[in-house]
Amino acid sequence: MSRQAPKWWYQPGARVPLWAAAVAPLYASAVALRRRLYRIGLLRRQSLKVPVLVVGNLVAGGSGKTPLTIAIVERLRAEGWTPGVASRGYGRADASKALWVEPGTPPAQAGDEPVLIARQSEARVRVDRDRVAAARALARAGCDVVVCDDGLQHYALARDIEIEVIDGRRRHGNGRPIPAGPMREPAARGEGCDFRVLNVGNDPDLAAGFGEWPMWLAPGDAVPLVGGRHLPLSAFAGRRVHAVAGIGDPERFFGMLRALDIAVVPHAFPDHHAYVADDLRFGSDLPVLMTAKDAVKCAAFVTDRHYAVPVQAELPEAFWVALLARLPRPATPL
Repeated sequence: MSRQAPKWWYQPGARVPLWAAAVAPLYASAVALRRRLYRIGLLRRQSLKVPVLVVGNLVAGGSGKTPLTIAIVERLRAEGWTPGVASRGYGRADASKALWVEPGTPPAQAGDEPVLIARQSEARVRVDRDRVAAARALARAGCDVVVCDDGLQHYALARDIEIEVIDGRRRHGNGRPIPAGPMREPAARGEGCDFRVLNVGNDPDLAAGFGEWPMWLAPGDAVPLVGGRHLPLSAFAGRRVHAVAGIGDPERFFGMLRALDIAVVPHAFPDHHAYVADDLRFGSDLPVLMTAKDAVKCAAFVTDRHYAVPVQAELPEAFWVALLARLPRPATPL
């Protein structure tokens, strides 16, 4: 399963098709009605005995939620918590089946992002389209805090902390509701979140605004996908490489490599793209650098020319102090 943002969502001046402009008010009305039903209690929220922290965004598509989720899990563990991650598992073959995700779980069964989280954070990860059921399973498994990856719109699960992640380059696009624009909910919804994190990547021209916390994405070494010695990205400086990115904003990955003086031959794919071997046949024997999220789906047909480039989310220490101060310890034993 793949998805690609329509060009009119993010390109300044792009014309919105008439059909999209006509459908958008219906979508916005349905979203507003659903929120109201939860607010007045006709739809009920379910609470857990452990804190719930939700990481999400207001736009359809990627904004940097997964690197932040991994960073939060690692920081919570360092502070003595036992975090678990609940996710829907976008793009998995059988979305009706709940599943524990291990580092070796095939992405087709669990979704690419849950597998990446399981590999990089080593946390318990549960995928289930019922987020309440996923969170309860994590609590029963011994997790004393649940982190929901991409869960702002899943109101059935009560939460203690909400974090909106914003793409620093594209922000909210044209600001219009789906399908006329990328907005799942109005931009004002973010003002009610406990934290707003701006993903600036490694772009020195981007800066967080008032009420926003900056998040930088620091690239790690290139990891060969068939095993072997890790290479610093400086080893590719001055060289041409094929760069593969099937994420919400592929240009962010390409720009990161170019900033390191790597000559990029870009290959952009839709977010959550299901790769086949032909996708990586480029007609030349250049090295291939890809995002870690893409790499988890390509193990069956890579060679010694293929490398994953992981990134690590970095935020100001003041953000972590504020986050931990807002996170309540469980009131009762699990």
